[in-house]
Amino acid sequence: MPPVVWVLTIVGLLAIVAFDLIVIARRNHTVTIKDATRWVLFYVGLAGLFALGLFLFSPGQSGSEFVAGYITEYSLSVDNLFVFVIIMARFAVPSLAQDKVLYIGIVVSMLLRAIFILAGAAAISAASWVFYIFGAFLVYTAVRLALEGENDETDFQENAVLRGLRRVLPLAHDYDGAKLATRIDGRRMLTPLVIVIAAIGMANVIFALDSIPAIFGLTQDAYIVLTANAFALMGLRQLYFLIGGLLERIVYLNVGLSVILAFIGVKLIIEALHGSHIDDIGAIHLPHIGILTSLGFILGTLFVTTVASLVKSARDNRREEIPIKIED
Repeated sequence: MPPVVWVLTIVGLLAIVAFDLIVIARRNHTVTIKDATRWVLFYVGLAGLFALGLFLFSPGQSGSEFVAGYITEYSLSVDNLFVFVIIMARFAVPSLAQDKVLYIGIVVSMLLRAIFILAGAAAISAASWVFYIFGAFLVYTAVRLALEGENDETDFQENAVLRGLRRVLPLAHDYDGAKLATRIDGRRMLTPLVIVIAAIGMANVIFALDSIPAIFGLTQDAYIVLTANAFALMGLRQLYFLIGGLLERIVYLNVGLSVILAFIGVKLIIEALHGSHIDDIGAIHLPHIGILTSLGFILGTLFVTTVASLVKSARDNRREEIPIKIED
């Protein structure tokens, strides 16, 4: 992309982030399902308009690559929501403060992810063998994710960084609404919201270790990778309030995500082999996996995962409702 497009895109993203901050500052009530639905549709609509602009004005497969990357990042980000729910519950964050905490934590992680993306793009442009590393890492992550099973409270543990912040920062014991700082006996203290923001930001960065190699398996265009991540993260906060209570019903989410990661990992390894002029392994021909094939596979996997999860949840609920007769 020309430098002017980069500048305009970054300015536009910053404007959206600033607009979001104004909305949060004026909100004096907890986020309702209606609010969350409206904002999820708004951010998905923005991503759709951006994709349409790429289809119309950008040559090549930029539009298709963005759609595939956005869907992949958004679906992988859903797994973050499990951790967000656990963090909010573990730190007993007040309902009115949750929106603000998620906003700041996600904005911080967006900045850190941008650094990872630029570093990844530089590594790929410098050496094509990086694809082997990314591909092997994604396959390993897919196996680990499939073996973990359902998400639970062990998915989040307070690490050394958070414990260090507790020792260094002047932290108050109690919350003061949605304030990040308060005064106790004339002394300015930080509220526990600071630790919660740090926990959410680090959780997002840790998940980026999986998602960023995954999207580089779909496109090597740093512009597409950056914008797909930005749009996915901007809509993540509203998705938390919309489907937070439904997450328990998506019981096969880890299985679906592991399948997607494994597919992209194998695709990366095949592309690396093609780059090394290896088109066949014995009698097996290594196919070229195009972006439309990748997009179709990702959408199909997510559809099957969601339907299978809802069917299992409905079946389990019916079993729980069946009364047990106790004979005399």
